[in-house]
Amino acid sequence: MASSLNKVILMGNLTRDIELRAVGGGGQQVARIGLALNRNYTTQSGEKREEVTFVDCEAWGKTAEIMAKYLTKGRPVLIEGRLKLDQWDDKDTGKKQSKLKVVVDSFHFVDSKGGGGGGGGGESGGDYEDRPAVQTRGNARPASTSAAPIAEDDIPF
Repeated sequence: MASSLNKVILMGNLTRDIELRAVGGGGQQVARIGLALNRNYTTQSGEKREEVTFVDCEAWGKTAEIMAKYLTKGRPVLIEGRLKLDQWDDKDTGKKQSKLKVVVDSFHFVDSKGGGGGGGGGESGGDYEDRPAVQTRGNARPASTSAAPIAEDDIPF
């Protein structure tokens, strides 16, 4: 039997400030994240339309802490993760409920520092603030993504 692949890559804007809270006895951090994904298209009749999809995401550990510190409502972000189906019984009706969400494995800042509605709120020289992108894997420490400046001559087009 072939193994499965559960990989999601999304780029969109945060619909709200990230909600960070501690769970469990060890105080592990979890972040609840709302992401809006816009799709522009043209109908067969030539009418331009926009479709918006809202996706709930969650991040854990150091990833959750970094996202909550540096990302605010409206800020664009690229998220890599996996799909997870949560299931529970409704308290009022007793019916089975379910919700599909994305568990964040890593993320990347899309805009430049300070753009998109806020940021570090006056933080100076943060460990991650001066880098163009941050990638984290699960609860591991963020990998350094030192990006050297690119000269125009290096661009192949």
